[in-house]
Amino acid sequence: MVDLRQMRYFIAVAEELHFGRAAARLHMAQPPLSRQIRLLEGAVGARLLDRSRRSVALTAAGRVFLAEARATVRQADRAVELTLRAARGETGQLAVAFIDAAIYSVIPPVVRRFSQVRPGVELSVTELRIPDQIREVAEGRLHAGFVHPPVPDPRLAVETVFTEELAVALPAGHPLAVRDRVEVAELAGTPLIQFPREINPPLFDDIVALCRAAGYTPPSLREASPKQTVIGLVAAGLGASLLPASLENLRRDGVVYRPLAGPGLTVDTSVIWRRTDRDPVLHAFLRVVREVCRAEHAGPADPVPVPDR
Repeated sequence: MVDLRQMRYFIAVAEELHFGRAAARLHMAQPPLSRQIRLLEGAVGARLLDRSRRSVALTAAGRVFLAEARATVRQADRAVELTLRAARGETGQLAVAFIDAAIYSVIPPVVRRFSQVRPGVELSVTELRIPDQIREVAEGRLHAGFVHPPVPDPRLAVETVFTEELAVALPAGHPLAVRDRVEVAELAGTPLIQFPREINPPLFDDIVALCRAAGYTPPSLREASPKQTVIGLVAAGLGASLLPASLENLRRDGVVYRPLAGPGLTVDTSVIWRRTDRDPVLHAFLRVVREVCRAEHAGPADPVPVPDR
């Protein structure tokens, strides 16, 4: 049986063509090296070296074995390297989903940083509704997701990484657009444009509760999706929308964003993953999420222009 250690010994002797120099290169004594080469030749069943007191030369069989031994050792070294990289989470695949609001807050800096520090990982990022994310992550078809809590599935770990306030998007010509801050009650008489409840039930219900607490009963409630469509309808003057403040990065002519005055609503964005998932790529990703969000609280994302339609 030929092992890698013997192959490495033979390569050193074949390259040095001198047992003494090869032994020094391998940091071992010459007699054990000579013995290992004889064992190797016995295992192969052919003489690999011609030896004399003055010289060492490769036989024809030795030249063939040298080429194959080098290839085998290179492949073995590559196998070890790739295995260690996988164990460190440096290679592999990662599937992540996000709610549409997260593309204007946490997703750009997290994806940018993870791609920099883990270029060997194939990262796929998909927009999904919260109920779909919870199901897909819990059942193992996604590694992680970015959602608004609460997350009722006990199979999932939940970690809040970003908190922001609610803001109001107004048509530029709206009387309240000149204000620095807007109270929810001041929107009385203004139609409300919101995403459908099934897309994000917790946030939808919180917004409705906030409006009711302020005594704001809009004359009409129009549902629209995605967020770009909501902002487009605001730009058209069809109403106002209560949205996470990071949506201000979704710039469009004819729309202004104003923070809410008085007791408002904060919106959490959390990362979710299966509690039992030990994938090193996933945990490398979670470390990047924490690093980015801790350093800049996700920071303002780059503005995303929305073309007029």
